[in-house]
Amino acid sequence: MTTTNSKGAARRRSIATLITGAMAAGGLAAAGVTALAPGAAFASSHREAPLISGTPQYDNTDVYAFVSPDKKDTTTIVANWIPFEDPAGGPNFFQFAEDAQYDLHIDNNGDAQDDMVFRYTFKTHVKNKKTFLYNTGAVDSLYDPDLNVTQSYDIELIKYKYKREVSRTKIADDVPVAPSNVGKASMPNYKKLRDQAIHKLTNGSSTFAGQADDPFFLDLRVFDLLYGGNLSEVGNDTLKGYNVNTIALQVPTHMITESSKQPIVGIWSTTQRRNANGYYSQVSRLGMPLVNEVVNPIKDKDKFNASQPSGDAQFLKNVTNPELPKLIEAIYKIPAPKEPRNDLVDVFLKGVKGLNQPPYVTPSEELRLNTSIAPAMHPKRLGVLDGDTAGFPNGRRLTDDVIDASLQVVEGELLGAKNDLGDAVDKNDKNFEKYFPYVALPTEGSRGPLAKGTSGTNDVRSQLGDALQPAGTSGGGTDTMLIAGSAAAGAAGFLLITAGVVWWRRNMGNRAY
Repeated sequence: MTTTNSKGAARRRSIATLITGAMAAGGLAAAGVTALAPGAAFASSHREAPLISGTPQYDNTDVYAFVSPDKKDTTTIVANWIPFEDPAGGPNFFQFAEDAQYDLHIDNNGDAQDDMVFRYTFKTHVKNKKTFLYNTGAVDSLYDPDLNVTQSYDIELIKYKYKREVSRTKIADDVPVAPSNVGKASMPNYKKLRDQAIHKLTNGSSTFAGQADDPFFLDLRVFDLLYGGNLSEVGNDTLKGYNVNTIALQVPTHMITESSKQPIVGIWSTTQRRNANGYYSQVSRLGMPLVNEVVNPIKDKDKFNASQPSGDAQFLKNVTNPELPKLIEAIYKIPAPKEPRNDLVDVFLKGVKGLNQPPYVTPSEELRLNTSIAPAMHPKRLGVLDGDTAGFPNGRRLTDDVIDASLQVVEGELLGAKNDLGDAVDKNDKNFEKYFPYVALPTEGSRGPLAKGTSGTNDVRSQLGDALQPAGTSGGGTDTMLIAGSAAAGAAGFLLITAGVVWWRRNMGNRAY
């Protein structure tokens, strides 16, 4: 493996050097080549398979696993669902599905079978079904009566031995979920809501579920005919501003490892959806990033999502004879490494030997973490490729640049074909937290200037007047109300509510807010 310092000062061959021939033949612009990233087709697991792309509530996007940097005797697992959440996507904001089981799997002996599962199940609660509003006023806490739509969850710990369930224990009950970040007026102190959603369990674990900034960073515009067809679109984090729904669990490491002598665990997440007969079927699966995105062909993608790691031999040829290097060779004239690609099997299906490969490992798609390796004081984004053994592919930290690291390995970095391929997006657009659950706060739905005619305060009641007041209270003597004003200024125009307010009073006037 090639090692460099965190600033990339050590010598590595650049993509510009590798594709000089392609430039001469095809007239590629030199300015675009140095930042070119054919591997940005890697998109983790955002909309990675035909069936799951139509049901985002059940779609795993990423899994992260790392030794907690501030609590080194614990391991943190972060799993995300619902890709491309637009912060302003109301009035029905983003919820976990009630007919799903969101599972975090642990394989602590390398046999491709889960030895324990942490199962999250969710319930939705609506205080007032006669309004379309997610919240009816400024929300100060998770228990605020103005937070109209809430969710809560239970956690079961299921243990297996020799493929058979041996115990099932509820370890959390009715824990509140952090809501979607509607906006500054609705949730003036969202961090307070996030902190209230962090729940400590009696076994020394901590759990969190709620909305967060999507921690995955990359330039995804490769799908537009390779960055617009002329390399003009590259180097921007195209997931900037989008959120996901996060489940995070921090557990004492001894709780998930087989023993201190075997500290390596395999981790993956799945979603099971209840069908019409009341049975649950697995519809999504994710461990090691990128596998189902660009390794498996379309014919295998839905099958992979429904399969178990123990059956991954059926997908082995997709790894040993990958399509991506051939595409890169055809387009950019970078020679594809010789097949079969056993180097990819070792890294992505077994773990790096001597680092995070279990003693008797069954090749399977899991995110493998050696929990005995202490967190790095100064993490390097390329992880193991840059000499940082606490990073990807030894687990996956939020700051790890899995696009660049994976692409360089796919293009033969471990076979002597040194390269510096990447997408010119080296970090997330938001800083991660220094404590559990570590993910960044979600982007809020309202971010721009206030509409003209508003007071600039977060007092929703004073802004909406009669519309949210029970009948019989003071606050205006007309049924016609200006919500957003100053048409002359060309701002938002007029919204006149006449019959609507009358209806509100008649149907909801006896409801106290």
